[in-house]
Amino acid sequence: MRYIIIGAGAVGGSVGGRLAQSGHEVVLVARGAHLAALREHGLRLRVPEGELTFPLPAVDGPEALGELRADDVLVLAVKTQDAEAALAAWGPAPVAGGGTAAERLPLLCAQNGVEGQRIALRRFRHVYGVCVWLPSEHVEPGVVSAAGTPLTGMLHLGRYPHGSDDTLRRIAADLERSRFEAPVVPDVARWQYAKLLGNLANAVEAVSGPLDGDEAALALYHRVRAEGEAVLAAAGIEYASPEEQQKTRGDKITLVPLDGAPRGGGSSWQSLTRGTGTIEADHLNGEIVLLARLHGVPAPLNELLQRLANTFARERRAAGSLPVAELVRMADEAETEGACAAGR
Repeated sequence: MRYIIIGAGAVGGSVGGRLAQSGHEVVLVARGAHLAALREHGLRLRVPEGELTFPLPAVDGPEALGELRADDVLVLAVKTQDAEAALAAWGPAPVAGGGTAAERLPLLCAQNGVEGQRIALRRFRHVYGVCVWLPSEHVEPGVVSAAGTPLTGMLHLGRYPHGSDDTLRRIAADLERSRFEAPVVPDVARWQYAKLLGNLANAVEAVSGPLDGDEAALALYHRVRAEGEAVLAAAGIEYASPEEQQKTRGDKITLVPLDGAPRGGGSSWQSLTRGTGTIEADHLNGEIVLLARLHGVPAPLNELLQRLANTFARERRAAGSLPVAELVRMADEAETEGACAAGR
């Protein structure tokens, strides 16, 4: 199978690079300065064993490839806010032997949150969810860092909305030959909702900096997560427990310092650092806000973080530039106002 990585950023670049390293055919899809760097210098993948360079084909859309192959696998690794445009471009692409990508090809949604695969299912027949546990970073054109060892990441795979099939098991086998663990599960959404709770920290990192070692930021995240757990409970949504996640991952993915690649923040922090003008908060904290409104429960902390993260992205404010103490003060106010509103 040939893997077409739609969005060769932190996650897509790591997956594409490791697949190429194990001998699989890979095409990278990117845009702007990142695309230019990939074409000129190849993908530079910084990993614990050093910096690897992969001179892979890099395109900006399906037109550059002509007719797609019947054995192509599309890996959607753009941020969820960019999914609609990417799907609209790739869905009508013709496939050898007849039909379109949307009709014939498997599409893996390797994204944070839970909404991307739902968007995809409106256009594509064969949609697969991926719970992405892959510590990686992309802030420099042409360069992706993935600090995990001995495995680069863990990717739970499942058909969307549920189930599995032989195509997915073949994909999982390719990934497992490429320094990933790729369990095929019938309930991938349960793992994705568990990951969503962890990703509620992304907005905290984006506006006030990485949480590592910052007790006030960590305490705030725990409040935000507790709110998210209460919302999922109200919605009747199950998710893998922290204990189940730890038992599954064990010590298979340990982060090590990389030469020339100091560890920054998560994907939202990286979006602000690159100055993209957009951020995925509407599909992370905003997912909790949506569920809270649908089920009549409060979510003032996630609503605050969604609003702040979007403001930072829109106004291109520096990542981490809001002092944690100020963010905590705003969170306290939001909870107080929410409690007063609920008591009226």
